[in-house]
Amino acid sequence: MAFVFFFLFFSPAFTKCCQETGLLMVVKCRQENTALKDCLVGYYSDPLFYEECKAEYLKQREEYRATGIKKKRQKLTSNA
Repeated sequence: MAFVFFFLFFSPAFTKCCQETGLLMVVKCRQENTALKDCLVGYYSDPLFYEECKAEYLKQREEYRATGIKKKRQKLTSNA
């Protein structure tokens, strides 16, 4: 859940750039892409964030093993 919040909060500039430029996004959205990647690397290397994601995953796995029913993923909508 933490990653979902992060992605929705930090990616609107990249999303908007990609939507506006279409196939040229590879060339025109480099700055936004670099900023997004730098931010992602910061989160991925944060031990606290890693442990939070790990705990969430283990909880979902435990629920699945107990019930045999997969939890439906929440659909995300972008406000960009």
